[in-house]
Amino acid sequence: MHDDLTDKIKAPWHARLLGRDNVQIPVVRLSGTIEASQKPDRINIANAAPLLKRAFKNKQAPAVAIIINSPGGSPVQSRLVAKYIRDLAKEKNKKVLVFIEDVAASGGYFIATAGDEIIADPSSIVGSIGVISATFGFVDAIEKLGVSRRVYTAGENKSTLDPFLPEDPKDVERLKRLQLDVHEVFKDFVKERRGDKLDLDKEGLFSGEFWTGKSAIEFGLVDALGDIYETLQKRYGKKVKLVKIEERRSLFSMPRVPFLGGQIGQQSLSDDVLSTLKAQAHWSRFGL
Repeated sequence: MHDDLTDKIKAPWHARLLGRDNVQIPVVRLSGTIEASQKPDRINIANAAPLLKRAFKNKQAPAVAIIINSPGGSPVQSRLVAKYIRDLAKEKNKKVLVFIEDVAASGGYFIATAGDEIIADPSSIVGSIGVISATFGFVDAIEKLGVSRRVYTAGENKSTLDPFLPEDPKDVERLKRLQLDVHEVFKDFVKERRGDKLDLDKEGLFSGEFWTGKSAIEFGLVDALGDIYETLQKRYGKKVKLVKIEERRSLFSMPRVPFLGGQIGQQSLSDDVLSTLKAQAHWSRFGL
């Protein structure tokens, strides 16, 4: 952990002698829904790990800045990315400053709590500490279409929550138990990372509700209001240099074609459309 005095150390003596005394702060942007898909606009451990590893390699940097802009998604990928950030911070002895842009909700906030400090815009959307599952029911639709569906399983619960079968209360109860387990993991991580900063007496803290950055301070969900440029200049001086850590693209990499995902022919049109709609549903919950 770096205190304020440590953070003000700008550069070794030979760098100052050569006039290169400005602080360098690596900046990693994590933006998009959180899912295992290998699209460039998704957050997951496979996409984030190489960027984070490069950021923490900067030996002279007193801190690593991470910009979060995510409505959430996979709880597994959220935890993996957050844990990787903490593992690197401990290994490299770096302070982690997280800056929230439009939204850090659900899994997005899970990742944000990996920071030693969280700075949000006053109008940022923050929180949504909960678990959600959504699907559709097509029982009436296939009946109207005159479609007969045949399903064969080994195992009485293999067809749990089948959208083409009537909803079974036992399936819903089973899903609720799973959600409660995942919710506990989420809450435990937030409590561990935020510690005494959290106001646990605040009603709705872990209810899945979300707030603006301005209100989130009252809950202890964020530490301060501001933006990355203003904050880093105040801490490290006007000469602070933000070093953007971005994905390295090969000169010979295949071009990305809209609605085909990643590279030419890599993904079917229907899969890409469904993935896009799913991502948009996450964002639309927060009016984005």
